[in-house]
Amino acid sequence: MNLFHISAECYPVAKVGGLADVVGALPKYQNELGHDAKVVVPGYDNKFTNENVFDTVHQGKLRLGQFIFDYTVLREQTNKLGFELYLIAIPDLFNRPNVYSYDDDTERFTAFQIAFLNWLTETQQRPDVLHCHDHHTGLIPFMVANCYNYQQLQGTPTVLTIHNGQYQGWFGFDKLHYVPDFDRSRTGFLEWNGIINPLASAIKCAWKITTVSPSYLDEISENANGLENLLRYERPKSIGILNGIDTIVWNPKTDPMLDHHYDLKNFKAGKAKSKKFLCEQFDLNPDKPLFTFIGRLVGEKGADLLPQICSVALNYNPGEINILILGSGDTGVENALNGLKHFYPGYYNCYIGYNEKLAHIFYAGADFLLMPSRVEPCGLNQMYALRYGTVPIVRRTGGLKDTVLDIGDGGFGICHDQTSVHDVNYSITRGIDLFNDKKHFDEVRQTAMKIDHSWDKAAEHYIQLYQSLTY
Repeated sequence: MNLFHISAECYPVAKVGGLADVVGALPKYQNELGHDAKVVVPGYDNKFTNENVFDTVHQGKLRLGQFIFDYTVLREQTNKLGFELYLIAIPDLFNRPNVYSYDDDTERFTAFQIAFLNWLTETQQRPDVLHCHDHHTGLIPFMVANCYNYQQLQGTPTVLTIHNGQYQGWFGFDKLHYVPDFDRSRTGFLEWNGIINPLASAIKCAWKITTVSPSYLDEISENANGLENLLRYERPKSIGILNGIDTIVWNPKTDPMLDHHYDLKNFKAGKAKSKKFLCEQFDLNPDKPLFTFIGRLVGEKGADLLPQICSVALNYNPGEINILILGSGDTGVENALNGLKHFYPGYYNCYIGYNEKLAHIFYAGADFLLMPSRVEPCGLNQMYALRYGTVPIVRRTGGLKDTVLDIGDGGFGICHDQTSVHDVNYSITRGIDLFNDKKHFDEVRQTAMKIDHSWDKAAEHYIQLYQSLTY
């Protein structure tokens, strides 16, 4: 099958969160199944773009209301990511280092989608499936079905994957003219609650909807930032498919970002070496259990509670634990986490920022990973942790609920029901008890490392979904 994945992110091209990891892995595994899966992302002015070589495969112009923009489609020469990678360069809009958070994001991602469809039509391409990821590509199903410029693509199946339903790309009707000409009686397919909503439009217009875990599909029917009724209505065409992880990238035996490799046979020694390195770097005691948090410092992740969680845990267990945080996000949370360094020297530290190499070392060297998420559509961090023999401490929500079984039920993680300081600290206490029971701790870590969360099964599920639309 000839497949296009269209996304704002793709690891290692441009990454803000888990969306990038999914788009950077799923197509590779689909290609291994004998299909032709390609990825299309904007051409950002970033390290990946500047350090790799691209061929120009198409040039054109796009209209965005009264504005005309030049665009160029670039193809990465080597296919080193395991799939054909295309960048759509629109210099006036994307010649910037960051993915999001610009005042003209509506213009940027609308233009990106128009350029993509222009390219397909101008080069007479007719893919088997267009797979759109989140609201940044949410106008594509509508435009394929309704815009006069893209009539040759009508009948092309479109699939929407909702990675995070809280973000929907809203914009006002004063920008409706950005969308290429269509029958205005169809405007209702763009609108939700009196505003243009790209995610809602994709939910209405896509042939199939997927979420990144079965539990998240249930949860967004009750909590989707205003889209609950729409998602319940469209439930018959929706399915939850649990994400996987790229087990080639995330493999403690071969991970190039680790200095100390290990597998099931020598995991105790290998993890101990990475833990020692972390403790030396951050002035911690390697003999104590090491609890970590890795990720965005935002409310969805429960990160606003981290300063209080850390304070309570360190006060309640004086001199008995280490806590190490890696992440960035809310400035207030960053400042509070930095401030804790002065109160708990030798037992607490943090790295504010994004550091992919350090994240890998955290997974390898930590004993426990904290994920007190309020919202976690799938979650990949807990899968990385399991792969590296680190015990996840998670709230039962979304994909965390689907992937982590509590040690009290014979499982390999520690689970709690609420995103609260009390629940997390009770789980930390359980973690300390597990750490001190060396035999059980090793058994849990071995079990965790044996779990298969590779993309193989998920990639096959997606192919079956596509085939149901095309045959």
